Amino acid sequence: MTVTREALRTTPSLVVTPAVVAHRGASGHRPEHTLDAYRTAIRMGVDDIELDLVSTRDGVLVARHDADLSTTTDVASRAEFAHLRTTHTIDGAAQCGWFAQDFTVAQLKTLATRERMPRTRPGNASYDGAEGIPTLTEVLAMVGAESARRGRTVGVMLELKHATHHDSLGLPLDEPLLRSLARHGLDHAWARVTLMSFETTVLRRLAGRTRLPIIQLLESPSRHPADLVAVGDHRSYGDLATPEGLAWIDEYADGIGPHKSMILPRDSLDAIAEPSTLVRDAHRLWLTVHAWTVRGENRFLPSNLRHGSAPDALGDMAAEVRALLAAGVDGVITDHPEAALRAVREAGVSFGV
Repeated sequence: MTVTREALRTTPSLVVTPAVVAHRGASGHRPEHTLDAYRTAIRMGVDDIELDLVSTRDGVLVARHDADLSTTTDVASRAEFAHLRTTHTIDGAAQCGWFAQDFTVAQLKTLATRERMPRTRPGNASYDGAEGIPTLTEVLAMVGAESARRGRTVGVMLELKHATHHDSLGLPLDEPLLRSLARHGLDHAWARVTLMSFETTVLRRLAGRTRLPIIQLLESPSRHPADLVAVGDHRSYGDLATPEGLAWIDEYADGIGPHKSMILPRDSLDAIAEPSTLVRDAHRLWLTVHAWTVRGENRFLPSNLRHGSAPDALGDMAAEVRALLAAGVDGVITDHPEAALRAVREAGVSFGV
């Protein structure tokens, strides 16, 4: 089955032109969470870049998706850090490796970054070792400079990772976050900064301290936010995606960021099925919807949008973007922003955006 524009039921977005957000930078083209990945995305023309934040031992926020540094840096080959290999329980799961929370920022700055998925993205792996781990301050400075150079403001979407875990270490993420934003003059309502997390507690804290937009991220419906689990609250992400759950989110957040499958469920053949009511339900409360993560390789696409049988070959990602736009999303978070940007431009004509 081929997804055509005519076959899609079009639901209006809350915004004039849905945003294209570069997931960890242009991570389909460069190793994730490097300054080069962010700059590449900005050159492509993205509206926003997205970065994940964890803390060092000395309370500095750095751009990493995982607290464990094993898969995205050369730490395993660094003999001087062998003694820091350990096991931590994070969000209820035991993990063994090297963790940002056990390193000072000075130590982290000696590590080199590398591609997370070298077999899937061998071109990215050619950039291994070219950069180090950027701090939040460095990313904000770079985005400010690129915005000035290009004459347009590039937005930044900041995801706080494992917030409850960091709280337990005495390293709350929201404190250094707000200090950094204030230092860069980005602590006001019209700054192009958005705050996100899969956990509700840290977002509710931030809602009382900032006027920046807040997005509640939503995972698989069967999973549970770590902060709610910690206090014995049994609500799942599926519960938060119901009209009742969305009404609760609306008390502290300005939008939601659901996994794309919560908007476009897949059928028994792993193909795109009819859109769910999630976007419509969120929009009734004026909650924006940013879908994640759209990736170009066949292994990440629904079966009806794959090209050939090779899992790492590029499929028809643009069709998935068009389907999300037709479902009414307000933003698409993607590893391949150039393809998403083309799809948004084409859909803007077809859907009358």
